[in-house]
Amino acid sequence: MDTCDLAVIPGDGIGPEVTEAALEVLDLVAERHGFALERTVYDWGTERYLETDAMMPAEALDRLEAADTIFLGAVGHPEVPDHVTLNGLLLPIRKNFDQYVCKRPNTLFEGIESPLRGYGGGDIDFVVYRENTEGEYADVGGREHGGFAHEVAVQSALFTRRGTERIVRRAFEAAAEREGHLTSVTKSNAQAHSMVFWDDIVDEVSEEFPEVAVERLLVDRASMDLIRRPEEFDVIVASNLFGDITTDIAAIVTGSLGLAPSGNINPEGEYPSMFEPVHGSAMDIVGEGVANPLASVLTGALLFDHLGEDNAGADLRDAIEAQLADNDAPKTPDLGGEAGTEDVIADLADRL
Repeated sequence: MDTCDLAVIPGDGIGPEVTEAALEVLDLVAERHGFALERTVYDWGTERYLETDAMMPAEALDRLEAADTIFLGAVGHPEVPDHVTLNGLLLPIRKNFDQYVCKRPNTLFEGIESPLRGYGGGDIDFVVYRENTEGEYADVGGREHGGFAHEVAVQSALFTRRGTERIVRRAFEAAAEREGHLTSVTKSNAQAHSMVFWDDIVDEVSEEFPEVAVERLLVDRASMDLIRRPEEFDVIVASNLFGDITTDIAAIVTGSLGLAPSGNINPEGEYPSMFEPVHGSAMDIVGEGVANPLASVLTGALLFDHLGEDNAGADLRDAIEAQLADNDAPKTPDLGGEAGTEDVIADLADRL
């Protein structure tokens, strides 16, 4: 690959700050490995919504589809309800580009202190495969009799055999390549149709992977065990909602949301995939220059992996691991340090 046509949506809050910072080192590594990132930047997000009543223009998806991949900063603003930002930008991209795999790795790095006692670098290392296009995030339902005492709201989850089977199979494939242990997270005791359907498909697909041990946990038990015994997890597969919940817990037990990357992936390559850090727009620290850029850089490593540039992704991860393990290296406040975004990036660039 000589050039990657990269669509960049810096977004809201700290999104532009961490995106620009991350792209500095992504460009550096790309050049070293003989390719370039050709950026097209789109100023879509809540500032645009406040001016035009739309998060992105009507032709946005057509413009994004021409890109090789998408790099997103963050979306969200205190003056705009979250359901507006989610349904106005993120979900249309994920669904229309069939980015059905949300991959979120979680690692406790050397030099990072977990809020859990007794865990050191490398003790926690697992990846979550979240179904990303249907489930509880399906826009199925509505409201009736608005303003009356008998007003009603109906929200239905949507689980298809195709959608469930393909995310489950991807998770099994990952478990077979890692430690051979898969945890399926559901709420089958209360959701006797959708979640039992999910369980049935896990059972079916498991027959293709006899080398993978399967654990089944209800989401409340899984949330507890992510804190009680996080070192025992390898690959977690979950529906859209439960995957979202478990990955926020996972990010915190491994040190900080500022270290949590994710990819919204269309594995077949029929559409562009989109890569974004797990953290939100963090409006409380906008402009202070203290946002942690490492989640965005680690997200860039996932992007490189997806492009087939595995060595470039490995370079980024190696540099971050070395920086975090170095007690004298700059660290942002979320990691207990006093350094700023630019200090972290400058040090990372030196290491690269």
